[in-house]
Amino acid sequence: MSAPTEVAEFYDVLFRRRDVRGEFTGAPLAEDVLDRVLGAAHAAPSVGLSQPWDFVLVRDRDTRRSFRDHVQAERSVFAASLEGERAETFSRIKVEGVLESTLGVVVTYDAGRGSPAVLGRHAIADAGLFSVCLAIQNLWLAATAEGLGVGWVSFYREDFLRRLLGIPATVRPVAWLCLGPVARLAGTPDLERHGWRSRLPLHDVVHHERYGQRL
Repeated sequence: MSAPTEVAEFYDVLFRRRDVRGEFTGAPLAEDVLDRVLGAAHAAPSVGLSQPWDFVLVRDRDTRRSFRDHVQAERSVFAASLEGERAETFSRIKVEGVLESTLGVVVTYDAGRGSPAVLGRHAIADAGLFSVCLAIQNLWLAATAEGLGVGWVSFYREDFLRRLLGIPATVRPVAWLCLGPVARLAGTPDLERHGWRSRLPLHDVVHHERYGQRL
């Protein structure tokens, strides 16, 4: 029996989601669409209902160019640590679409929000950070449903991004997300397509009752 239409549509969005690098068109993004995507992110669950995220929208070309240059420098640092086949494979992989995308969305984590008594965070200090990641996932899925692409840029130093955007020292920049219309979404993730890694089968990561115990 096939899944109900609305369920099938959800899974279609889930499995179509990609980390976009080279497919951005740079076309304008309607404000009502952006509001829906950000609204989906803001609707994410959070520890103690602390909602510890903020979204910095970066459209300025000079700011994005400064960030892109920093990312390329960090890419070179990582490339220098590779040898042989790994170095050759990485040389073909694009790691950002900062200038090609319509705008950047920088998602931050404010550990002080809701303090001092954040319900549910007393035993797991990173629960607030996990909450921010849930907001990012919500944003990503909503963007995919809207026909947009998202690319999470991770080749940066947090202190650089703090200085670039005036982020307080007490607030952590968790992600620079490239966002905007795309020509298409690739059928296969970039890292798989380039041979960097392959996706593990589900049964390789499922345990029963105790870690390491498999059927």
